[in-house]
Amino acid sequence: MHPIPELTPLLKQLRLSGILDSLEARNREAIDRKLAFTEFLSLLIHDEVARRDNKKLSLRMRRANFRSQKTLEGFDFDRLPGLNRAAIHDLATCRFIDEKVAVLIAGPCGTGKSHLAQALGHAAARQGHDVLLSTQSQLLASLRSAAAVGTYDRRFQYLAKLPLLIIDDFGLKPLRSPDDEDFHDLIAERYERAATILTSNLDFPEWGEAFPGNKMIGAATLDRLRHGAHKIVLDGESYRGQNRASKHSEPSLQKEAKSSNLDPRSSPRIARFQWRHYGENARRHYAER
Repeated sequence: MHPIPELTPLLKQLRLSGILDSLEARNREAIDRKLAFTEFLSLLIHDEVARRDNKKLSLRMRRANFRSQKTLEGFDFDRLPGLNRAAIHDLATCRFIDEKVAVLIAGPCGTGKSHLAQALGHAAARQGHDVLLSTQSQLLASLRSAAAVGTYDRRFQYLAKLPLLIIDDFGLKPLRSPDDEDFHDLIAERYERAATILTSNLDFPEWGEAFPGNKMIGAATLDRLRHGAHKIVLDGESYRGQNRASKHSEPSLQKEAKSSNLDPRSSPRIARFQWRHYGENARRHYAER
């Protein structure tokens, strides 16, 4: 029982019912430690602030649509010795969100692009930023669905104003009309107004291939994305492939090739090419920050 039952309806009326969770324990603590009233009140207020912060964080995490609890603490840097850890940890401070610039992450399948993007998203959510994770396909499908029911403008403005939008698997499927126009319009609206993270299996110089139907729209979109962007290349073997090999199962890229009738040695969509030279190519075309 709470020490002062008549407080319950009053606290609920003031929308401070969370205090009830710690009121009895804090009252006991105040008596045992002979705390002054202001000290007792301070404990209750700090409890309520912490409760509300945790509730807001939980809500941001749910809305972010993270697929799993991928954090920077769980990222295996040892698999990618060429990756600048200091630069990644600097990104985790989320200054790039305040700068309203993009983070572009490229590399072959299974090297940790999605993990790294989600880890930066987790860091942003913990620091109070609203975040949304979506694949390129899901993002554009949501705009098409909104257009079908007359809520396109509302959905577009929601996506345009998010402090951090994470777009996974950019270029995995080619962008054709009207998706290429929608994608361009969204990036243009977010340009210098909000931060965006993109991941892609394509080498940076090949990102234009994502816009086969309209090279001009592609160039305009990529120009905005690249301006002031932090560019990261993950150059290594597939983590998923290594895990499957350890379980004596078929390598992931071979499975993907079979399912799509593509040769893993020649298909850029499966990204089975000489990734040893990938980082050299990317750095030659775009100076990494």
